[in-house]
Amino acid sequence: MTTMNDTSNAARFREFKMPDVGEGLTEAEILKWYVQPGDTVTDGQVVCEVETAKAAVELPIPFDGVVHELRFPEGTTVDVGQVIIAVDVAPGSGDAAPAPAPVAEAEPEPSEPEAPKGRQPVLVGYGVAETSTKRRARKGTGTAVPAAAAAIQGEMNGHGAVAVRESRPLAKPPVRKLAKDLGIDLATVVPTGEGGIITREDVHAAATPVPAQAPAPVAAEAAPAPEAPAPAVVTTVGARETRIPVKGVRKAIAQAMVGSAFTAPHVTEFVTVDVTRTMKLVAELKEDKDMAGVRVNPLLIIAKALLVAIKRNPEVNAAWDEANQEIVQKHYVNLGIAAATPRGLIVPNIKDAHEQTLPQLAASLGELVSTAREGKTSPAAMAGGTVTITNVGVFGVDTGTPILNPGESAILAVGAIKLQPWVHKGKVKPRQVTTLALSFDHRLVDGELGSKVLADVAAILEQPKRLITWA
Repeated sequence: MTTMNDTSNAARFREFKMPDVGEGLTEAEILKWYVQPGDTVTDGQVVCEVETAKAAVELPIPFDGVVHELRFPEGTTVDVGQVIIAVDVAPGSGDAAPAPAPVAEAEPEPSEPEAPKGRQPVLVGYGVAETSTKRRARKGTGTAVPAAAAAIQGEMNGHGAVAVRESRPLAKPPVRKLAKDLGIDLATVVPTGEGGIITREDVHAAATPVPAQAPAPVAAEAAPAPEAPAPAVVTTVGARETRIPVKGVRKAIAQAMVGSAFTAPHVTEFVTVDVTRTMKLVAELKEDKDMAGVRVNPLLIIAKALLVAIKRNPEVNAAWDEANQEIVQKHYVNLGIAAATPRGLIVPNIKDAHEQTLPQLAASLGELVSTAREGKTSPAAMAGGTVTITNVGVFGVDTGTPILNPGESAILAVGAIKLQPWVHKGKVKPRQVTTLALSFDHRLVDGELGSKVLADVAAILEQPKRLITWA
């Protein structure tokens, strides 16, 4: 039966769930908390930064109050819809629920199961904190036998002596499942997470075979219990392999590339072109007062050339609708620019790039690149792209066979611009030359259409005045 106290608690404490910050994203990793229990928050205040499969996003909280509980520590991957923070929206209105701070000082309750001393309600793996004082006030009692068993089990598993813990190890459910799958006893794992929480990395470290001399009983017994596990479990010196969890942007890249490569039949065509006149135009534009304050580089002219080529061949700007068995022709161009960031490859796009003047396009490119480097690109900025440019030339690469961004019809790869011998006006001269590669979805784009688009881009870069005559 619902009591008055239960009702008042429900009204007093509001929970904020992990939102879907992108298009159908199902999970996000908490990168950083900006608040702690006891902090006052206001409506719209950013409380944490999370990384989705597309980008890092700051989450504002939609109500006022005092932070009561953080449900997950930093580094945790949380499903959309899970509660990540609880807020007391009526602080000072009475003891409707126990505050998290005095947990360690509460009186022991012998009738309850054992739990670690200093148990804090923010630790994941214990579910939602109960409002009963009995459940939150428990301390471990009579723990000598379990502690000794944990130490013995650690040596039996070949991980040396372990730091003695008094009860059930602290770990969130996904980590417990990982340990179970790997056959690792959590009681033998040395925690490195804040508050003594066992992380995924700790489990992987415990699963790594230790050197032959590590399990020696004499050495293990002689070493102090809190320090002995460190070299046997945590160290990676001499390791021949490193395992990195696949998550966040890297996970999204892998899924997208596999999906694209095995869904859209790719065709890639190449052309080598003299871009000497384009490089001269770039130098002139840098001195133009109308371009003051924006970055002018070859990518700007290449982007404009691709937009003109799409205008001349609009059928290339389309998408394949598998469900309805339709080709969807786009009458707008959201131009994607592949950007390498510390978190991996992302492809934000410039909305309605076809409507922008050259100075506007330069400003949009500059903003896109700076935002990506800062890791602040929003999921909305990466949604709805139609075609993409990837500039592999910045790495000194001549060309490549780019994979389509899912849902798009074409991607243009730009190689390094190099001084090469070239036949110009009947004579061999040093000219600025690059190689372009256009990959396209053969379900949408026939060879003739793809060739026309690539040829138009090359023609514009060879004779930039076509930006005017063909526009």
